This record gives sequence, structure tokens and C-alpha cells, in this order.
Amino acid sequence: MSAPRRLAALALAAIVLLTGCGSGGNVRGFLEDTYRLTDSDGDTATYASPDPVGTTTAAIADAVPPAERQADGGNEYLRYDDDIVIVTAATGGSTVRVEDLDGRYRGGFFAFLGPGFRPGSPAGAGGGGGPGDGK
Repeated sequence: MSAPRRLAALALAAIVLLTGCGSGGNVRGFLEDTYRLTDSDGDTATYASPDPVGTTTAAIADAVPPAERQADGGNEYLRYDDDIVIVTAATGGSTVRVEDLDGRYRGGFFAFLGPGFRPGSPAGAGGGGGPGDGK
């Protein structure tokens, strides 16, 4: 491999490494750069992916590792420090929705996904509790 190609490969590897470092890296930036924006409202954005749910979710999680990942009923959920990403099936691919965690997440909407998705619950924490847990 020539020197310029090695340098380009190293630069690309550094970009990928920096993009994927840490939970919550810049998932919004990755989504903006990778998928087509279809809707935006405040802190919520929706994108279209030409790939199925599993492929799309894997690409996002590989690029920006989430703090927690869960699947339910064909949908995939990725929790980051400040955002939650929801990947659902759509005609011709999938829909990727990113929301700020101050919304439905903080109100317990995603508690059905288990530990790591309950408000105030650290990833991997034990179960138990019921309605109102973590308030």
C-alpha cells in the first residue's frame, strides 16, 4: 500500500474511532450524515433508511455505541446519554427517530424495555419495583 493510501486509511480509522467513542458520542451527527431527514420538530428528528431495522440499528450502534440497546416487537431502541433512538420498519427500509431524553423517556414511557430504560435506572440495574419506580 502506498504512503498516501496508508495515510488516508489512518485518517479514516481515526474519524471512525472518534465518532464512536463513548456512550452518546454524537449520534445525532451520525444520523444527519448517514440518513435522509424526513421530519423535525423541536428536539425530535425522523430519518429514512433504505436498510431493514436490524441492519440500520447495527450500523448506528457500531458507529456510536449506545449505553443500552433493546428490541421489542420488531422495533429497536438505542439509549444514549441525552437521546433515545427508535428504529422501526417502514416500506422500503426503516424509519429512525431520535428524541431528547427529557420527553417521554423521563416520564417512564420506555420502562417496558427493562433496566437501562427506566427513568433514573442505570443500565443493567436489577429489576424489581413497579409503577413509580425511580421517581
